[in-house]
Amino acid sequence: MFEVLPQLPADPILGLSAAFKADPNPNKIDLGVGVYKDEAGRTPILHSVAKAQQILLGKEDSKTYITPQGVQGFIDGLSELLLGKGNAALLSNRVAAVQAPGGCGALRILAELLKRCNSDLTVWVSDPTWANHIPLIGNAGLKIKTYPYFDKATASIKFDEMMACLAEVKSGDVVLLHGCCHNPTGADLNRAQWDEVLGLAQKTGFVPFIDVAYLGFGDSLEDDAYGTRLMVNNLPEVIIAASCSKNFGLYRERVGLAVMVTKDTQTRNAIQSQIQSIARGIYSMPPSYGGALVDIILHDPSLFSEWQAEVEMMRSRMQDLRGLLVNKLAEYGAKQDFSFVNQQKGMFSYLCISPEQVKAMREKHSVYFVDSSRVNIAGISLNNVDSLAKSLVSVL
Repeated sequence: MFEVLPQLPADPILGLSAAFKADPNPNKIDLGVGVYKDEAGRTPILHSVAKAQQILLGKEDSKTYITPQGVQGFIDGLSELLLGKGNAALLSNRVAAVQAPGGCGALRILAELLKRCNSDLTVWVSDPTWANHIPLIGNAGLKIKTYPYFDKATASIKFDEMMACLAEVKSGDVVLLHGCCHNPTGADLNRAQWDEVLGLAQKTGFVPFIDVAYLGFGDSLEDDAYGTRLMVNNLPEVIIAASCSKNFGLYRERVGLAVMVTKDTQTRNAIQSQIQSIARGIYSMPPSYGGALVDIILHDPSLFSEWQAEVEMMRSRMQDLRGLLVNKLAEYGAKQDFSFVNQQKGMFSYLCISPEQVKAMREKHSVYFVDSSRVNIAGISLNNVDSLAKSLVSVL
């Protein structure tokens, strides 16, 4: 029976990783896969996480299933981190949530929930958006349309076009927004723009669906939560998918949170039963380990402070690397102005070069990143930035 299925092409990013591994050039540079790397090119275990592992090892006394919604301390702690201490929606019991297998799992659970609510609704995503948004949401059977977001010619957000498009979105449709550190462009809405998006949501009745994958990697843990909290504090319904892969470095543990902010407690209880039912039908019971580690960190004052400092270190390092790349490009004679890279935030940056130039970077200089020109800023180091800048200037 299986012979009827064709072989599919490799995933663009995973295929890029395979090509990088096969490249014999000892000076090759990997700016593709979105994982944080230190100066040595490693993705380290955070010190706060390592300490939490030892605490968990000492106190865990069973491997039986945990509750269907997940580690409750993780759910409570991360919800408070996202929405703010003393948030009215939390205090009034209007927030339904389940621990999910990563941010991807959270996105899929919430897409399935939307399908149950209204199979005819449309989810609007930015152009461009993270590539995996499309299959995660679309494979649930939902229609997807795009709204204008980024202009490669000017390296800036098409905010007026974005707002004009969203003004036509029907009440009850869903608009996917990146909470911070937009993937793939690194171009974030400012506070005034978030305020305008809120006003439009209040006017048209669309429901914000906020993907928060990089909290703390933009400006700070508090500043990066501005848009999410603004929506939650001023709208009756908001959907949130959160990930702990990046800011806790728990990539392989797959730790995420699916959140629905509802208008009242009765609706919250119904939605809680629905998202647990969806999870049950996909993977039955949630994993414990990663969520338990986050629970420990968020509720141990010493570990929480250490974790905050580690997030700030990663954020500052990536911002410094942005400035270093921009300066090196100018030093080696780039005619294009790349100062916009300094304005972008988080792990990724759009270099705004053509697919042909990206291909030349790969084939002539063994520098690997996706055709859109999205680069992982954390893949830059003091050891490779000169080579990277020279290669870019050569190709340009």
